[in-house]
Amino acid sequence: MAYASRFLSRSKQLQGGLVILQQQHAIPVRAFAKEAARPTFKGDEMLKGVFFDIKNKFQAAVDILRKEKITLDPEDPAAVKQYANVMKTIRQKADMFSESQRIKHDIDTETQDIPDARAYLLKLQEIRTRRGLTDELGAEAMMFEALEKVEKDIKKPLLRSDKKGMDLLVAEFEKGNKKLGIRKEDLPKYEENLELSMAKAQLDELKSDAVEAMESQKKKEEFQDEEMPDVKSLDIRNFI
Repeated sequence: MAYASRFLSRSKQLQGGLVILQQQHAIPVRAFAKEAARPTFKGDEMLKGVFFDIKNKFQAAVDILRKEKITLDPEDPAAVKQYANVMKTIRQKADMFSESQRIKHDIDTETQDIPDARAYLLKLQEIRTRRGLTDELGAEAMMFEALEKVEKDIKKPLLRSDKKGMDLLVAEFEKGNKKLGIRKEDLPKYEENLELSMAKAQLDELKSDAVEAMESQKKKEEFQDEEMPDVKSLDIRNFI
């Protein structure tokens, strides 16, 4: 079960929820005990609800991992896709964000009070960097070039409340997207590729952790005569 907890904590989709779960363990037992001397407050019930919600989500994730075969092979596209599908099922059962949904949430919440277009684009750049996303197509540079062009035309900094100016900027973005071959109808494909990329990175980290654990165990005298198994042959279900 310890291995299962470690496995789950390596998933970025589950990490936030597990941190909350760990924090809830620090709540004094008397806060939930029937024989507690003090009266029950609304805050106690709220914390109790949060605790059981996270606990149920964690259990739902473990139940899925007990059933699904995961192969620790980040170089195998089939293994990566299978892992991505498992994590998608866990997110759906636990009502959690996908990576693309989390990015959208970050953008919506962190940019809502930004008045000008340049600060908005800089915040997008910050979010992209923080989430570990690469800009392989150079779309970010294209957006700043488009902004420079619009601000030069209107002869002032572009505010997001300037509908006419923002329409000009969106038109420039569309021109750039066309040059880069980015189409709105392909967004679901881009989201899928992002999820696969995240799945591959997580599988690679899980594989590294497993190899490190086996190598550490191999150094112990009682295991020196045993051959270390191929990490691809490990079945995580056996450790849950």
